[in-house]
Amino acid sequence: MSIRRSTKSRRVAVAVSLTAALALAVTGCGADDGGKTKDTGSSPSSMPSKSSDGDKGAKQEDTAAGDNVDPNVKLAEVRGSGLTLVINQVKRDSGGFVTVQGEIKNVSDRTQNSSSWAGTESGIFAQNANSVAGATLVDKAGKKRYYVLRDTESRCLCTTGIPPLSAGESTPIFMQFPAPPSTTTEVDFTLPTFATTSLKISG
Repeated sequence: MSIRRSTKSRRVAVAVSLTAALALAVTGCGADDGGKTKDTGSSPSSMPSKSSDGDKGAKQEDTAAGDNVDPNVKLAEVRGSGLTLVINQVKRDSGGFVTVQGEIKNVSDRTQNSSSWAGTESGIFAQNANSVAGATLVDKAGKKRYYVLRDTESRCLCTTGIPPLSAGESTPIFMQFPAPPSTTTEVDFTLPTFATTSLKISG
């Protein structure tokens, strides 16, 4: 009798152990999912710092294509009609493109429209209204002009959805271009309504 009882008790113990292990495994999976849920849930809590300036939060997300930019670095400054464009960074990336980042500020006493910055190419303008899709880089040594990169649906790799700028308001911008040859270290940059400026490429 003792042998039967001990065998039965071992089976019960094994069954209980397996059940407990299975329960722990399920609980572990639930904890992983819960962790992910907490992570995604924590992102909205960080949004107020970006969205505290209204629509500027969305524009800041656009500029995340490149590294964080030091606003105190001024590589170039050009003027348009009641506007100034400051270029903070022109960086060559390993992916074969050049990212230009900067800021446009309304220095006039009236609201300035952003629609002209998308350029005049109808297909691009239609998909990228109120953007900086009209920007170009010119490699004078290589005698070649580079346009803002776009996907197969003509959506640009640049800041889009820029609202009209009120007096004193500014907006961060970025644009990505195909990279000129590595021997090219300086290009001319143009954005519609602004003067042309020479930029040195880093990286």
